[in-house]
Amino acid sequence: MRVLVAEDDVISRRRLEKRLAEWGYEVVAVEDGEQAWEVLQGNDPPPLALLDWMMPKLDGPEICTRLRQNAHAPYTYVILVTGKSAVEDIVAGLEAGADDYVAKPFNAQELEVRLRIGRRIVAMQAELQVRATRDPLTGAWNRRASTDALTRELERARRTGGSVAAILADIDHFKLVNDENGHLAGDEVLSEFVRRLTATARPYDAVGRYGGEEFLVVLADCDEAMATGVAERMRASVDGTPFSTTGRSLAVSASFGVAAAQLGETVDGLLARVDEALYNAKNQGRNRVVIAGTTAKSHEKV
Repeated sequence: MRVLVAEDDVISRRRLEKRLAEWGYEVVAVEDGEQAWEVLQGNDPPPLALLDWMMPKLDGPEICTRLRQNAHAPYTYVILVTGKSAVEDIVAGLEAGADDYVAKPFNAQELEVRLRIGRRIVAMQAELQVRATRDPLTGAWNRRASTDALTRELERARRTGGSVAAILADIDHFKLVNDENGHLAGDEVLSEFVRRLTATARPYDAVGRYGGEEFLVVLADCDEAMATGVAERMRASVDGTPFSTTGRSLAVSASFGVAAAQLGETVDGLLARVDEALYNAKNQGRNRVVIAGTTAKSHEKV
């Protein structure tokens, strides 16, 4: 596991680096608070951080305060390393958002134990995050997480002048799958359906379970034509090969609605249009892709 070490004293920093490496940690070392903050704001920040209380530019408690103000950022378990020993100082550090503290000069055995505690907390936080954002059956994002992703992409597109599109997919005649083959087979179809959508989507697209057998795909930097192409490839990936379930192989198809965000459009507005497109795909015979705002034009199975 990676650990950020922020310490302006060279000797103390090297001592910490050596110990942590001996214990199997991957160390990211910096010499002041500003550098520490830059690391923690990166794309993949270390889940553990050892921060010196007193540092140039930003001190440890100030970094803690900033971290806890961002509720959407990945959780970082922070241990303050400090020469302060007064109760009021320790309380102030913990109130700023630190999870623990170690007094200088640190005891190696004590530090190792506190880091192990931090690792357990980080693992529990990660598990809670998965449970809060993922559909437990399919592993897709849940409804709230996928609509949050759409909200973020719309906001980003407004800032940058970029594009964003959405696909709403629905498994055709899914009730018959359950009624004729049992709910276990239905669950297997749902899971395989997500695997095929995810394999067709780009790595940075979000595939979420919108409800029942409906799935929302959020496509960043994607216009209507590009999104329609993605949806058609998804449709073909579903229809092209039977689904293997316990006991038998099933032919499965799905219908897809596509909508690209319009200037100033809200999340609710975009979802309403893509839902209408999916409704039209169902009404036109299923197993096809329909673009929002069209009735006759569709992309059927070839």
